[in-house]
Amino acid sequence: MKKIIAFGASSSKKSINKILANFAAKQIEDAEVNLLDLNDFEMPIYSVDYENEFGIPKQAFKFKKTLSSADGIIISFAEHNGAYTAAFKNIFDWISRVEKIVWFNKPMFLLATSDGARGAITVLKMAHDRISKGGQLDIPSFSLPNFYQNFDSKIGLIDEKMKIEFNARIESFSKNL
Repeated sequence: MKKIIAFGASSSKKSINKILANFAAKQIEDAEVNLLDLNDFEMPIYSVDYENEFGIPKQAFKFKKTLSSADGIIISFAEHNGAYTAAFKNIFDWISRVEKIVWFNKPMFLLATSDGARGAITVLKMAHDRISKGGQLDIPSFSLPNFYQNFDSKIGLIDEKMKIEFNARIESFSKNL
């Protein structure tokens, strides 16, 4: 059984990106899904001064340990002003201080969604460019625009063209597990 870590890169309790990440993870056959909530890993805002005085918070080590136990990682990015959410960026900054290889070269599937027509594509491109840099595996990605019109909690993706694209990307991810 493959172990999949999934999370929405948002601190929203009603995160549509967390919903999408969970949906994607559940599409993997014979997988144990661990859906993370970034609120469980809240830390002080990263600064070198804080790190020098107090060290790296235990939550950063906990997050990294959780990632290391996975066979694959699924992240769905929320977009705040065209970039990562502060919650994700802060965790990313801290875990990069624990160990240089942040994602352990694990197979990853990157997603983004929003209630708008662009589907958080700007942050998805930013994340894909950063995370895939120097990586050994191709990292599939998928953007779902207009979440509330294109996703149903009972059936998943509604639009057939989007469903075909999503399924091709999830299959690509699955092959790397």
